[in-house]
Amino acid sequence: MFLLVGLGNPGPGYERNRHNIGFMAVDAIHRRHGFGPWRVRHEALAAEGTVGGEKILALKPQTFMNESGRSVGAALRFFKMAAGDAHVFCDEIDLRPGKVKVKLGGGAAGHNGIRSIMSHIGADFWRVRMGVGHPGDKARVHGHVLGDFAKVEQIWLDPLLDAVADSFPLLAERRDSDFMSRVAMLTAPPKPPKPPRPPKATPDEKKSKETDEGAGN
Repeated sequence: MFLLVGLGNPGPGYERNRHNIGFMAVDAIHRRHGFGPWRVRHEALAAEGTVGGEKILALKPQTFMNESGRSVGAALRFFKMAAGDAHVFCDEIDLRPGKVKVKLGGGAAGHNGIRSIMSHIGADFWRVRMGVGHPGDKARVHGHVLGDFAKVEQIWLDPLLDAVADSFPLLAERRDSDFMSRVAMLTAPPKPPKPPRPPKATPDEKKSKETDEGAGN
């Protein structure tokens, strides 16, 4: 069984926050792959689905970000899963907007949701870090992550969520490198078109050019 966790804060006031990109990613996967209805379980909204023959439990903790670990720990214990069965989608300010990295274990990197989960289940779970960019000043980080995505950011946010949902079967198969590669491919900007080649000279144009060059000698 696979535990799919999105991190965020509950309530309409937080829906479009950068800190809630984990919720957004899990919602996109839930829609794309026809999961069952959301129900209140384990201090979270939970829904079940099957992707590529793998049973998935999607979880959106409703404890607020700083206590996310209570919900994740309760779900793992109930289903007798190990920490390594959990893949946690979260925002990451140290990645450029739209970039995704998957990693097993490590530290909290200043993320309170990840820190809370570590305190309940240890560090050996998967992080799916989704870049939201850095505001450039440490003093502005709190306001940045708790601020809504700007309209101009929808240019990369919507394609990213589509790519994550489309590529999720690879992650469900534990093919994290393939998942990252496919997301990167689907979200890569289109290559600029090559400049057109100059038209080939006609026989008459070639003859005229040769005549002109001969006249200059």
